[in-house]
Amino acid sequence: MVTLCNVVKDYPADGQLVRALDGVSLEVAAGEFVALVGRSGCGKSTLLNLAGAMDFATSGEVLLDGVSTNSRDDTTLTRLRREKVGFVFQSFQLLNTLSVVENVELPLLLAGVPRAREAALERLASVELSGLESRMPHQLSGGQMQRVAIARALVNRPRILLADEPTGNLDTATGTIILDLLRRLTREQKTATLMATHSVEAAAIADVVIELRDGKIAGIKRN
Repeated sequence: MVTLCNVVKDYPADGQLVRALDGVSLEVAAGEFVALVGRSGCGKSTLLNLAGAMDFATSGEVLLDGVSTNSRDDTTLTRLRREKVGFVFQSFQLLNTLSVVENVELPLLLAGVPRAREAALERLASVELSGLESRMPHQLSGGQMQRVAIARALVNRPRILLADEPTGNLDTATGTIILDLLRRLTREQKTATLMATHSVEAAAIADVVIELRDGKIAGIKRN
């Protein structure tokens, strides 16, 4: 579902080029949960941005569900992200003026998908939030907000799920619940999940742990 082939990513900084990724190659298959670990600045977030077609490689190739992100026009890339990729962020990024169900159905409404409300309610049930549909985000706990964010990320049944520190703002017990949920949904939906994390406990639930160091893959471990 996600393939990086000898990917290099350079950023300009203070008149020089900084290499964020240096010849990275990896694959994430359908139904596989992969964790990216490493110190801040090692390239985890850069890799997620490339895998979500939010940024683009300086050289090498990134393929999402077999589609290369190289030399694609904005319209094609927008559709690729909308149809193939779901995002879960550390800060939840819910819209405070929308209810729980409205947050979840928004991606479907933007895509013009019929019966968006029905699909949103079904997805909320899958993350055990039935009965909270009409609540506003400020009325939820941190764990509930993250579950809403996961429901929103998965409501269009993406092939690829990208999670950037999904437990970073949660206590240990709540974080464990969220990780178990991500693992279960990955297997049930056959989603390719790629998660960046600093947490050893979070990485332990993944099928594969990839350590990044100075923009390179320093090690790969299968759990």
